[in-house]
Amino acid sequence: MADWQDNDRAQTPYLEQDTPTPQLTRSSFSDRAITIAVIGDVHDQWDADDERALQRLGVDLVLLVGDFGNEAVDVVRSIAAVNLPKAVILGNHDAWYSASPWGKQNCPYDRQKEDRVQQQLDLLGSAHVGYSKLDFPALNLTVVGARPFSWGGSDWKNAGFYRSRYGVSGWRESTAQIVAAAESATCETVIFLGHCGPTGLGDLPESPCGRDWQPLGGDHGDPDFEQAIAHVRQQGISIPLVAFGHMHHHLRHTKQYLRTALVASEGTIYLNAARVPRMIHTGNQTLHNFSLVTLQQGTVTEVKLVWVDRDGVIASEESLYQLPGIVANQVKDLSQNRLN
Repeated sequence: MADWQDNDRAQTPYLEQDTPTPQLTRSSFSDRAITIAVIGDVHDQWDADDERALQRLGVDLVLLVGDFGNEAVDVVRSIAAVNLPKAVILGNHDAWYSASPWGKQNCPYDRQKEDRVQQQLDLLGSAHVGYSKLDFPALNLTVVGARPFSWGGSDWKNAGFYRSRYGVSGWRESTAQIVAAAESATCETVIFLGHCGPTGLGDLPESPCGRDWQPLGGDHGDPDFEQAIAHVRQQGISIPLVAFGHMHHHLRHTKQYLRTALVASEGTIYLNAARVPRMIHTGNQTLHNFSLVTLQQGTVTEVKLVWVDRDGVIASEESLYQLPGIVANQVKDLSQNRLN
């Protein structure tokens, strides 16, 4: 096991942003394109039309980054019932009244009589991948979860909560938990799912995990998440996608621009899907937000942010990433050759 740093403030280097040409050489990847819907922080904005829209969009897999509400058990119950392949990680709001001293003091229910964090975990079952993994053999990919209930940042927060729930006492043990989950993956491609993203994606306020409150700037990602990804990558495991949320696209300190939603580095797409609010009302209809990721032969070929109506009809879309044309054509040609 690597000697991961385990102090009060973990320091991580800035991650070089680049877009290298992926190598499409592995024969066991699915030939067909896979569509993954990544759903950012929900914050109570979820209804039956979301599943209807996902079904109409024809997605193969749904990834949810948490923050369903302040321990919103009913919302999680609805999400657990979604009849599609899915993986979920719970966020800081999903333990809002249970993780921190402030939350416990302001809890609106009797924590001696009910445990709403555990209720959410029980509802989700194996779909919750925090410190765990879920294999999807039909898609030949495994979703590995980072540390659940994350608040982000380089301070080890809510120590008692993590110690009692997971037996984890610091960064080193947390990193080891994530790595162990990844090492147990049975599929060739590994996708990481976190509530907050990893450190290393920039320290500007508008960076994917940048601090947009005073004092402005600084990397507010999860150090254990970055260290786990680096360790897994060193083992030669393919990581085409790291999906997360927590840091909302709308910035606190300015309305002139939005947070950077996507970074491509070392063959991996890092996607912050936290477009909040994720429902908007226009005229007589409500539009729902999803980030759609196309994955083919273990490579992300396209990412777009869409707003759809209840029938899955796309009202607007924003392209966040397109694989360079020559490689995209290579993917297409490989698929056509296998069909002929």
